[in-house]
Amino acid sequence: MEFTKMHGLGNDFIVVFGEKQLPADAAELAVKWCNRFFGIGADGLVYILPSEKADFQMRIMNSDGSEAEQCGNAIRCVAKYVYDHGHVTSEQITIETIGAGVQPVTLNVLDGKVATVRVDMGEPILDGLQVPTTVDANPVVDHSIEANGQEFKFTAVSMGNPHAVIYVDDAVNFDLATWGPLLEVHPMFPKKINVEFATVRDRGFVDMRVWERGAGPTLACGTGACATLVSSVLNGHTDRTAVISLKGGDLHIEWNEADNHVYMTGPAEVVFKGYTS
Repeated sequence: MEFTKMHGLGNDFIVVFGEKQLPADAAELAVKWCNRFFGIGADGLVYILPSEKADFQMRIMNSDGSEAEQCGNAIRCVAKYVYDHGHVTSEQITIETIGAGVQPVTLNVLDGKVATVRVDMGEPILDGLQVPTTVDANPVVDHSIEANGQEFKFTAVSMGNPHAVIYVDDAVNFDLATWGPLLEVHPMFPKKINVEFATVRDRGFVDMRVWERGAGPTLACGTGACATLVSSVLNGHTDRTAVISLKGGDLHIEWNEADNHVYMTGPAEVVFKGYTS
């Protein structure tokens, strides 16, 4: 089977095009192929499938075999793939996701190839029970949570997948390996959680590091960047437009007051192509 290795700010994916539906063994293949020592190596396996509602449907299997409802970095990779390969010709396309519905995408094309992608990520979900968390509040802002004797304060946001944003003194050097896995599976989060650790530098710039549900530490998380911006606005830390700086690079995020939608702009890159045995 042919695949294309792609990444969005270092959040890397094995992208497969041509299947009519999600293979029955997609979870098993994700675990096998995403292994960085015995496989291709990636944070996730992405299938670009036909859609009755949009130009294409995106299905994402995490490296542990679980399925992600949405992924901001993956959707940019999908958009670049279908345009650069001639499967669409318009610079305005739509991608169907299982967690956030159909998402409009705007392509910035240079010399016939997609350079950056602007995605309408839709409206954030702020009701605690719908994120989901066990907290019956709307929104859930600066809520206490304890892990291994350490207290944190989180703000809950869903961008089609669940996020808990926690503000720390130094996100860049934060101990992700210790606290990420503990918070991911905390009982307060019925479907587990993506955890963002953020440090606000000014009203237009936030450092963020992420522990992704089902993948662990990654270099970038598009939906996590969106959740971080929404959380920062709710907590009064930033304006509605800001740069979210991740380990793999920067994403430009806007929470539009007029339509309540979150817009993400960032790059997508091809690494290599190959075939599985």
